[in-house]
Amino acid sequence: MTFDEQQQRLQALIEPVPLSVTRFGPNSRYHGFGTKVLDADGDRPVIYVKRRLVPHPEELATIAEHVVLDGERPDHIAATALGDPELFWRLCDANRAIFPAELVAEIGRRLRVALPAGIPGVGQ
Repeated sequence: MTFDEQQQRLQALIEPVPLSVTRFGPNSRYHGFGTKVLDADGDRPVIYVKRRLVPHPEELATIAEHVVLDGERPDHIAATALGDPELFWRLCDANRAIFPAELVAEIGRRLRVALPAGIPGVGQ
């Protein structure tokens, strides 16, 4: 690799990410959300992710139920029910939980497992 090629690669690494692009993966609750810029009186601008409105659980299509067992964690339930432990936030959305620990605080609680907002289920 030439010196010029090395310089180009280095420059690409330090270039800022375009403001319309977020670095959230497809399993993130913020995937697809753009960013905004707050220009605070000429100081350095603050880049932040647009607000995510939590959907009403009644609007989500239920695909399964899960009964909480002793010692379970939200990420374990998400891994079993949804195939990805990082999708625990979908369990929170479907069950009106602000904090993931609320989902497993009560042994025997029936949790709804639902599709994400905007995806219709059977009978919807």
